[in-house]
Amino acid sequence: MAYAAPSEHPDSLWRNPDPRPTYDVVIVGAGGHGLATAYYLAKNHGITNVAVLERGWLAGGNMARNTAIIRSNYLWDESAALYDHALDLWEDLPAELDYDILFSQRGVLNLAHSLQDVRDSVRRVEANRLQGVDAEWLTPDEVREFCPIVNVSQEARYPVLGATLQRRAGIAKHDHVAWAYARAADALGVDLIQNCEVTGITVSGGRVTGVETDRGPIAAGRVALAAAGHSTLLAEMAGFRLPIQSHPLQALVSELLEPVHPCVVMSNAVHVYVSQAHKGELVMGAGVDQYNSYGQRGGFHVIQQQMAAALELFPLFARARVLRTWGGVVDVSPDASPIVGLTPVDGLYLNCGWGTGGFKATPGAGWVYAHTIAHDRPHPLNEAYTLERFTTGALIDEHGAAAVAH
Repeated sequence: MAYAAPSEHPDSLWRNPDPRPTYDVVIVGAGGHGLATAYYLAKNHGITNVAVLERGWLAGGNMARNTAIIRSNYLWDESAALYDHALDLWEDLPAELDYDILFSQRGVLNLAHSLQDVRDSVRRVEANRLQGVDAEWLTPDEVREFCPIVNVSQEARYPVLGATLQRRAGIAKHDHVAWAYARAADALGVDLIQNCEVTGITVSGGRVTGVETDRGPIAAGRVALAAAGHSTLLAEMAGFRLPIQSHPLQALVSELLEPVHPCVVMSNAVHVYVSQAHKGELVMGAGVDQYNSYGQRGGFHVIQQQMAAALELFPLFARARVLRTWGGVVDVSPDASPIVGLTPVDGLYLNCGWGTGGFKATPGAGWVYAHTIAHDRPHPLNEAYTLERFTTGALIDEHGAAAVAH
């Protein structure tokens, strides 16, 4: 299959239309989830009278501010099923969208540094195997064999006692993913409208009727929110509150280096995750700042702790220079699992609460969200991710398996 290489881009990959007065579906947020939802609405359900509204530029929010890690080794059945469906879609996505998204299944290691880490990690491996998700437990020697540059010395402050490994996991180029979905959705007739901020959600008789924007009102039979950390603000426009907290999540990249890091390494104990991008820069993620904010740059102390943690694991990188840092706005729910489904307002749908898991879920989230919108009921894979679970107590507690940011 021949892909459209970046050097072969036409002058524009998609149209930039003005908003029309009315649509069947309006999606708020042109990040990965919004674009994937629009694509699957058109492809899987034949709904093409769709507008995706973005207050800035397409995919300029969290889609441009993440570490692009893809994996499905989550603990609970509901999580593993949804993320593994996403991983299945990732594997076919370059051919389906006819675009090289630089998907590299190089494997993800989750390190264990204490006996409790070991117990939790082995439990997750066994749970993953029962769920049909590929998972392995590695000894320290096997960790060194798989990733020779990790410090497995027993003299380290946080000695490596082992690690889980998912070989199908890896990374992709986030910009390419957004461009591929945008181009494919546009080709199916979806309007992608940039620089169009939603300022209000209109509701009549308990049902959504459209949105107000800074480019005029737009009527819609259905409205779907896909705005990550800003979902709380949009929900308040419709008259209800969400149990979501928004935090800055920080990451950075180094200068370009020769290829030395063969996989993705994550560590909860020393609070960092590291991969090497296709061009050569190291991509490092840290934890969330503890305060609530919509800011896209966090506290310097988090970066300082992140660097110290990275050097614990990778002494080789001691002289690497930081090229740039950034922050994204992560939306964290009480159980560290997403909310995907219906809302108290008829015709208004919700996709948020992904925390640090949003990018890796992109195709799977778009798939099930499109089904939910098209049929006004959840797909089997997101039936458990209702807003009501926070009153019924049917939580999906992924704080331990959702990586360092939770």
